[in-house]
Amino acid sequence: MDDIDRKIINSLQEGFPISERPYAEVAERLGLSEDDLLSRLTQLLAQGLLSRFGPLYHAERLGGGLTLAAIQVPTPEFERVANIVNSFPEVAHNYARDHYFNMWFVLATETVEQIQKIIDDIETQTQLTVYNMPKQAEYYLELKLEV
Repeated sequence: MDDIDRKIINSLQEGFPISERPYAEVAERLGLSEDDLLSRLTQLLAQGLLSRFGPLYHAERLGGGLTLAAIQVPTPEFERVANIVNSFPEVAHNYARDHYFNMWFVLATETVEQIQKIIDDIETQTQLTVYNMPKQAEYYLELKLEV
């Protein structure tokens, strides 16, 4: 990752234009060509330096469901269980934690009712209990990770 890649990542954490040619707008703002910006984003994704590049939707405002879930996974089974959990397209993020509940993940579903179905499916496939922890309050913390 070079200084231009860092500039791209830092800039895109502050928003993305909604227009007919948003990449061209961002590229111009950064002093790049649109092709160079797209090439660099593609390369950052391919190298795994970015895990995804896309919008974040407020699932609940769109009628969907969103919840945080956790599982206590025996260490020897962690990779197997992670592969199962990650196979569900509704799993937005999955994190290993140094905690009794050592696997935490976010479910984002098209409807609120689908949350329990996905949890049930994950429990069936992993043979482990999934603890559903829906949010009780929402706080906005404008998190930006400078690289």
